[in-house]
Amino acid sequence: MQLNMRKVKEFIVEKLILICGLASIFFVILIFIFLAKEGISVFKSVSPFKFLFGKSWYPISEPPQLGILPLILGSLLVTLGAAIISVPIGIACAVYIAEVAPQKVKEILKSGIELLAAIPSVVLGFIGMVTLVPWVKSVFHLPTGLTALSGSIMLAFMAMPTIVSIAEDALYSVPKNYKEGALALGATHWQTIYRVLLPAASSGIVAAVMLGIGRVIGETMAVMMITGNSAVIPNTILQPVRTLTATIAAEMGEVVVGSEHYFALFAIGIVLFVISFAINVTADLFLHKRK
Repeated sequence: MQLNMRKVKEFIVEKLILICGLASIFFVILIFIFLAKEGISVFKSVSPFKFLFGKSWYPISEPPQLGILPLILGSLLVTLGAAIISVPIGIACAVYIAEVAPQKVKEILKSGIELLAAIPSVVLGFIGMVTLVPWVKSVFHLPTGLTALSGSIMLAFMAMPTIVSIAEDALYSVPKNYKEGALALGATHWQTIYRVLLPAASSGIVAAVMLGIGRVIGETMAVMMITGNSAVIPNTILQPVRTLTATIAAEMGEVVVGSEHYFALFAIGIVLFVISFAINVTADLFLHKRK
């Protein structure tokens, strides 16, 4: 009797997990269909090439100029800057927590990292406005501190909890006999970390980096508050920029429903969806890679 009840419970749990997984896929498909339904309408008035590679974003001019290349480049510049800052620091923190820190310190650091991930982005954006932006302005002698660099630094701070947490888990999951074998062969602790543990955990570390980048490229409030919101093609990281996400957040509330501008914002959503989907698929492929 107990065996049958256990089988029934296992069957129910398995089916619930299956239903949840299928529901997630179904919701993603619905989101894409909704975006495509509204966004594709913009291509009746502007070609996909001009939309993606046009250099001017003036949606309320006559006629509207709907080129999102400055927005794409702004997003890529901020994301690249955040990745350059957050990836080495995040991996170094993960190595320290996993292999160097004492147990009590490790517990405190892991709890602190989880708390950092829970801070709302609008709060971090406000902190960046009152502290980081004036610092960037004074250090680089700029007319304004609302630049791509400010956004990169703040987004790097937001991406690091994701990178540290997943990379630390990847290092922790490396079989202990790898480390013991390296030490038995005469390798030092740091040689073991560099030559054995990091290569063995490389798939998980790459996945951590990709997911951190995905967190950055989808961020809205913080970049809208501290990057300057200037829809021009940037020449340096010390210029104001506007990202794809900030454009949607700033303009969707005032756009006329059914206008070209309205459909263009949904088309930007399609571009963001595709970019985020590609990043997450890449991270998943690396995460499940088997050597």
